[in-house]
Amino acid sequence: MSKPELALDPEPPRGCPICPRLVGYREENRAAHPDWWNGPAPSFGDPDARLLVVGLAPGRTGANRTGRPFTGDFAGVLLYQTLIKLGFATGRYDARPDDGLILTDCMITNAVRCAPPGNKPRTAEEAACRPFLAARIAALPRLRVIVTLGDVARRNVLRALGLKASAGVSGHGGRCEAAGYSLINSYHCSRLNTNTGRLTPAMFEAVFGTAKTELARGS
Repeated sequence: MSKPELALDPEPPRGCPICPRLVGYREENRAAHPDWWNGPAPSFGDPDARLLVVGLAPGRTGANRTGRPFTGDFAGVLLYQTLIKLGFATGRYDARPDDGLILTDCMITNAVRCAPPGNKPRTAEEAACRPFLAARIAALPRLRVIVTLGDVARRNVLRALGLKASAGVSGHGGRCEAAGYSLINSYHCSRLNTNTGRLTPAMFEAVFGTAKTELARGS
């Protein structure tokens, strides 16, 4: 299967009106915190990236507050520390968008761009936002490897590539080829997963080590 063609802008507009429930939640947060970003969180990273990291959705006090994926909540600490250690980022992560952190050969995005109540987007909201995910993938000309954080992100990536959600291999560390890309799955780097030991820093680092190895094969 050929790689997807760019069908629309890969970043939704700041006032994206598509999902009524998410718009309402966005307006609720804006009323309470007018200094927050309160909009679709734009992708962050290198436009020539060969690695794309896909999460589920912005956290209310994370990217919904700061405007940068995985910035301001616990999940970003492990993610960005791992990317720095593996050479996919330079600088220091200080949980704010002006910390000077730079991603190298890597971009981060979310399957759903607006923060959902309770951190749980609905299936219809995933589907409504999926064209932006497909466009984001298509807009990366050198993309070769996609790391999905959590099974919902994995299923959305597969659907964005025109495949069935059941395609590929599920579970942490699962790998498959899909529409010309190498997909690698990881448990989400949430506080719940790390506090319970379901995901350890070593396990997370191994996923990105695998991604780095795959990229090195074709360099």
